Amino acid sequence: MPGARPIPRDEPGDGTEIELDPETLELTFSGEIWYWRGPAPHHFVTVPPDAAATLHAISSLVTYGWGMIPVRVRTARSAWDTSLFPRDGGYVVPIRTTVRRSEAVVPGDTVTLRLTIRT
Repeated sequence: MPGARPIPRDEPGDGTEIELDPETLELTFSGEIWYWRGPAPHHFVTVPPDAAATLHAISSLVTYGWGMIPVRVRTARSAWDTSLFPRDGGYVVPIRTTVRRSEAVVPGDTVTLRLTIRT
């Protein structure tokens, strides 16, 4: 991503590369798909802590309520609009069924996501 820079870490992280493009409010990272079996079951990817801290810092400028942050998500072959859900002090990205099927990914698979904050 031109103009992007790795987010500096104050402490050793999990090795996940996170890039932030401050001009377009884009974050790129990889994460594992997991399944939540709640009253409305769904698949998610957890935003890494470093990226979540960055999102939290700008959240008051972009949230539309309940801490939700509107984003455009891109994977290798898919793109869709959704919102990040706040969870356990961080954020999770909902992964649509159509995306999981078209990209042939299942819980436990690692995917690379590029999030563009929609303002």
